[in-house]
Amino acid sequence: MVAKLEHVFEKATRLMRVIDAPVPRGENILRHIRFDAPDCCLILACEKGAPLSVLHWGAALPLSVNVAELERLSIRQGMHGVADVSLPLSLAMEPGLGHPMFHGLAAHRAGKDWGSLFEVGKIVPREHGAKIICRDERTRLGLEYEIEFDAFTGVLRIRSTLTNYGATPFDVNDMMTACLPVPDAMTDIIGFTGRWTQEFTQERLKRDAATYLRENRSGRTSHFSYPAILLAAADTSESAGEAYGFHLAFSGNHRLRVDSLTDGRVLASLGALLLPGEVRLAPGEAYTSSEIVAAYSGAGLSALSRKFHDHVRTKLLRPEMRAKPRPVHYNTWEAVYFDHDVAKLKELTTRAAEIGVERFVLDDGWFGGRRNDQAGLGDWHVSADVYPDGLGPLVEHVTGLGMEFGLWFEPEMVNPDSDLYRAHPDWVLGLEGVQQVPFRSQLALDISRPEVADYLFNAIDAILRDHAISYIKWDMNRDLSHSGGQDGTARAFAQVQALYTLLDRVRSTHPNVEIESCSSGGARADMGVLAHSDRVWTSDSNDALDRQVIQRGASFFLPSEVLGCHVGPAKCHVTGRRLSMEMRAATALMGHMGLELNLLTERAADLDVLKNAIILHKKHRALLHDGDLFRIDTAPQLIASGVVARDKSEAIYSVAYVASDAKVLPGRFKFGGLDPERQYRLQLIWPTNWQAVKGPSAIETLNLTGEGVMFNGAALMHNGLQLPHAFPETCLLFYVAAI
Repeated sequence: MVAKLEHVFEKATRLMRVIDAPVPRGENILRHIRFDAPDCCLILACEKGAPLSVLHWGAALPLSVNVAELERLSIRQGMHGVADVSLPLSLAMEPGLGHPMFHGLAAHRAGKDWGSLFEVGKIVPREHGAKIICRDERTRLGLEYEIEFDAFTGVLRIRSTLTNYGATPFDVNDMMTACLPVPDAMTDIIGFTGRWTQEFTQERLKRDAATYLRENRSGRTSHFSYPAILLAAADTSESAGEAYGFHLAFSGNHRLRVDSLTDGRVLASLGALLLPGEVRLAPGEAYTSSEIVAAYSGAGLSALSRKFHDHVRTKLLRPEMRAKPRPVHYNTWEAVYFDHDVAKLKELTTRAAEIGVERFVLDDGWFGGRRNDQAGLGDWHVSADVYPDGLGPLVEHVTGLGMEFGLWFEPEMVNPDSDLYRAHPDWVLGLEGVQQVPFRSQLALDISRPEVADYLFNAIDAILRDHAISYIKWDMNRDLSHSGGQDGTARAFAQVQALYTLLDRVRSTHPNVEIESCSSGGARADMGVLAHSDRVWTSDSNDALDRQVIQRGASFFLPSEVLGCHVGPAKCHVTGRRLSMEMRAATALMGHMGLELNLLTERAADLDVLKNAIILHKKHRALLHDGDLFRIDTAPQLIASGVVARDKSEAIYSVAYVASDAKVLPGRFKFGGLDPERQYRLQLIWPTNWQAVKGPSAIETLNLTGEGVMFNGAALMHNGLQLPHAFPETCLLFYVAAI
């Protein structure tokens, strides 16, 4: 029987092994499951009758390592002032374990059955993982874990399901998807915070003898609490050192925490944040958590990010959309706002096509009474006042120029000044007797109600069926301040599930339509929504200096091809700052490039620069959207990264000068990720009009703007190029190609 079990697991995934241990009477039982990837290893302790726990998660171990040795090396003692025995950890960290500092589950049955203690009961092999079934017969609960482990990247996916097997309802107040141990040597916590137009702001803190806690109750992913966290050693950099990454694939309320227990152990826990009464399980009902996507790296933070990027590309994005080059966008918002004039829009589309745009997206203002942001949301029919002949003529003009046509929707919202609200005021979320929190003059619809979801689907479906629309920008511009349904119960969790269902319904009916997730910028840009959409809007700030920071922060988890990156106006509408077209274009072309400016008022010289940038982006688009990211450690006045082809045959590096330098010259730039044994030609490909502040710099001396120079990969990686002095708000793009 043992041999058969092991064969089943090895056939399912070549790097997963069942480890057995002898017990009395010569029988064998399953005590551990081991998962291996080239650079990491996960071993779960799953003995029947014991809590499910992690024995090892970290650097790869030789197959010759005996698990019994790991268990002996992990023996812990009791101490004075605490329990006489070392309390075990578990993935659930349930109350029955008796830990005094942290519980991963808070639930009860009419005030009882709150102290669950789950024991492994059964293990079911999966193709790339396992389902581990735990039970607590005393409280009549079941807890199942679906675990997947990518044999090539080591990305770990965990989802848990709690089932009520009792005869009476069971209330779940709080439940972490999983509580995962990390080594005490991970002394640094890297979190991601921000605000509107300042998303993905990193903060690196020293972990102390306490709890790091981040909570979000906005009803969406939020600007201020990205549902992800990194733990790293003190000396971990982009290119070296150990790090663990965790992402909660969920687009709503969440709780992230890192607990440093007094006994020296450290736990990272993530889960949906449940509002009171949101989850009450009737007999036989189950609650399935949001998914954790986690990974380990022993080679720095960039290597960790590349694992997450591979996960998004191979597990979340649709293969048919991955195979298609991502069109250069033009979005009308910052060009016209609500001033929709068909003749002007046609003129914009013509100008956009002339400079190389491939997709034209008509933003807010095309429907109902939507002449400003005070009215019309919810009335999803083409405005006869603005488009007396319908959208057809504009769509036909766009597609006739060889571009795709995209359209903006904000389905989850309604203005009080709308036909929809006047007909169905009971469709909105709120609290009885409590005044709505003012927020952009709009209210949130309860899309968990079938009649509301049906109305929205039918409205969107009708527009898509009547027009050649290839793209939807799906927006959401307010928090769910009072997420109560008409029955008075909290609906925040159900709202997110209903969103995913509605997105899938639209995509299944219109499989060739791509969907962008936007939420006042980057307030819904997580792996949860990316399983149901095709890209995210990274931020409402198109200020290139802001965007350098924002896009770098987003890159820790999301690959460049899903990050909407637009060239904004010369004077940014958010910051008031003026930046050169060279800087704006260089910043945008490293992601999914787009434009969001009035092409009719831009200077001709700037349009020429923009056209050249679009040509450059298209030339290297396959590399930028499929290569491996290497963020480069630099002085704080520089922001630098590279995208290297998987076969290391070519690469593009961006070096942005974002502030003045205290030194006469910046340091040497080291081109990470190349093959040290190959020869590469190095060129400066942007800006095309490069001039040294005081020449000649290395760029002129080496003729890098011309034919370039051949260098050994090791020399470029470890010695690097002496960067020239450049003014702040300059961005240099280097291209290297193997010879």
